[in-house]
Amino acid sequence: MSFTFACIALTAAFVTAAHGALEPPAPPVVRSVTDPYGAGNSAGTLTSDPDPTVRPLTREQAAAEVKREWEERAAMLRAAHKEAWDARAIAIDGRDMKFDFRVFGDAPATGRSLFISMHGGGGAPAEVNDQQWRNQVRLYEPSEGVYLAPRAPTDNWNLWHEAHIDALFDRIILSAVLFENVDPNRVYLTGYSAGGDGVYQLGPRMADRWAACAMMAGHPNEASPLNLRNVPFIINVGGDDAAYNRNSVAAEWGKRLDELRSADPGGYIHETHVRPGLGHWMKREDASAIPWMMNHTRNPVPDRVVWRQDDVTSSRLYWVGVPDAADRVPGATIIVSRHGQQFTIEQADSVGRFDILLSDDLVNMDDPVTVVCGGRTCFEGRVTRTIAQIERSLDQRADPALIFTGRLEVVLDTDARAAEGTADAPGTP
Repeated sequence: MSFTFACIALTAAFVTAAHGALEPPAPPVVRSVTDPYGAGNSAGTLTSDPDPTVRPLTREQAAAEVKREWEERAAMLRAAHKEAWDARAIAIDGRDMKFDFRVFGDAPATGRSLFISMHGGGGAPAEVNDQQWRNQVRLYEPSEGVYLAPRAPTDNWNLWHEAHIDALFDRIILSAVLFENVDPNRVYLTGYSAGGDGVYQLGPRMADRWAACAMMAGHPNEASPLNLRNVPFIINVGGDDAAYNRNSVAAEWGKRLDELRSADPGGYIHETHVRPGLGHWMKREDASAIPWMMNHTRNPVPDRVVWRQDDVTSSRLYWVGVPDAADRVPGATIIVSRHGQQFTIEQADSVGRFDILLSDDLVNMDDPVTVVCGGRTCFEGRVTRTIAQIERSLDQRADPALIFTGRLEVVLDTDARAAEGTADAPGTP
């Protein structure tokens, strides 16, 4: 069981003013909870600690526990997933995903790159999609890395952005880290045609997994680029690729990214290439996107998180989490930025509660952190590092570069949460 060690409880939900800033309708009620057994104090210590997983840790102790917890978890996961990796086929909840991969170049000291490359087809007989998959296995050759082409589990038109894809791709990434020495901060997503549709969709939806994305000859449908704040994104489409308006829609997406970059110069790195005289097949001119992606490495703890839930929702993006399924609704938006030890909640729409997850890679947890909401300081104090939070973080996602040791809980809907207290129920995802 893990516990909340700091809770920001606001008397009412934030509202967005006309100028775009968040303004609480009344001064926030701030409560620091350092003892999950009810004997907390403002000094950040526990007056009773019968459970060693909730004892405060020093920076050095936390680093050692993170290493130990990851190594133990990795050993368990290797035993569980080796057979599937060797068979090049994984299955989750009745969905099967075959894959094939090739390995290029020498492994850097930090680990190999991973390229997940999605095939075209979709809305076609299985044998057509099988051929598209085999073509994708041979399509690109990076100078270094594990180049992996999965076979979509279905033959539907939207085969790469159905709800089951997220868990399958997480399993592929995890297995590549465990068995192929992949650096989790150098995972890249690309795809051609229907696979390009998938890049438009999964790039934002799973943004915190990617170091960069390359979309080739696809269509975004209803996808939004908003979550790509920390994901370099390159678009390639033929200038004559007019089917489904792929060419004009790609140009429109490029303009939307231009606008986002102009408003937020620290993010939204992108390039848009609408290639004159080329149709749906770009005669491999698109291959230049592979080394472009390789110039970028994921920052797992960026200074600003922009998160709008897709129609397939998730529980975490970078260091922001939504633990309750009831708060994970399509369109719910959270924007939080960090400057030094201060977090600023810029926007929180259609969500009752969310977490700010902390580690010493993000802030100095020996010093107080501050949370500002609508121009007011909602919280100021130290947040405790605990084994419980490390375990909770790994339960949420087994990513060795995204393990958090502390947590702030932000409660926006106090009426709905009043009866819940501050401790998580067992099994919180």
